[in-house]
Amino acid sequence: MTGVELRQLRYFVAVAEELNFGRAAERLLIAGPSLSQQIKALERDLGVRLFDRDRRSVSLTPAGSALLPHTRALLEGADELQIRARRLSGSEPVRLGYVNWLPPDLTARTAAVAQVHIDAWVAPSHAQAARVAEGSLDLAVCWVPTGALEDLGLRARLIGADRLYAVAPGDATGEVPAPDTVVLLDDDTTSWSSWNAYGEALAKDTGSRVVRISDGGITGPAFFDHVRRIGGPVINSPKGQTTPLPSDLARRAVVGPEVHWTWSLVWRRSEVRSSVLSAVDALCDGVGDLGLQESGAWLPDCDPYRR
Repeated sequence: MTGVELRQLRYFVAVAEELNFGRAAERLLIAGPSLSQQIKALERDLGVRLFDRDRRSVSLTPAGSALLPHTRALLEGADELQIRARRLSGSEPVRLGYVNWLPPDLTARTAAVAQVHIDAWVAPSHAQAARVAEGSLDLAVCWVPTGALEDLGLRARLIGADRLYAVAPGDATGEVPAPDTVVLLDDDTTSWSSWNAYGEALAKDTGSRVVRISDGGITGPAFFDHVRRIGGPVINSPKGQTTPLPSDLARRAVVGPEVHWTWSLVWRRSEVRSSVLSAVDALCDGVGDLGLQESGAWLPDCDPYRR
């Protein structure tokens, strides 16, 4: 029994649930031959055969069926031990900043691993990333280009994404090609640095027309006034609208390409505290690619998740 590892027991449970080595290997993200070797090693260390297998089928032996519930209980106990250890190491609150979006289940997802304190100062993406770099925040949800990650010494994982749409005068709600849209850029780079960089890349890549403004009308009632003045579809920023859409304007999907904005969870490259790193895993594991890798999706060249 000295050679038995929790990893091998997880492999056993996966094969038992799939009853197919190929599917189990895909689920575990390992090579099929390696999985087969690990199961054989586990059988050797336990002294029993766990599976009957041939070229066509896999089934549990009586010993495998008997050991499966005990193995699940053992793994659950190991997971609980890890959670308790993370709680002990996470006594200091983890400070998290954001721009305007957070996962709705953030508290539930992090409660077992860290005391996450959401910072009350809502600031632009570039400001929140800089605060993480300087140490006044531990984590931030923001849009961040690859170059900024390198310059600030940060790491990032995908935590969310928005598909941007256009707002246009009238009641037509059909799709609008990206080259037929307008993107607003604001002269106030202190507040709109990230959006301006994104909008410039959008215009360059898709042919959207740039209109420069100086009144902060990227969002809010001033944004709607710009839409009316321009008289055509204008890209709505992910900053969001707290003002309801007026009845004389309509929301329209943007296509050719579909325009996406990503939200990263960022932390310092030098970070070693388990509470912070565990919070990252709790928030980002299982997020997937959120459709960003589909053929019709657009991201700027500087986006960390562009492939």
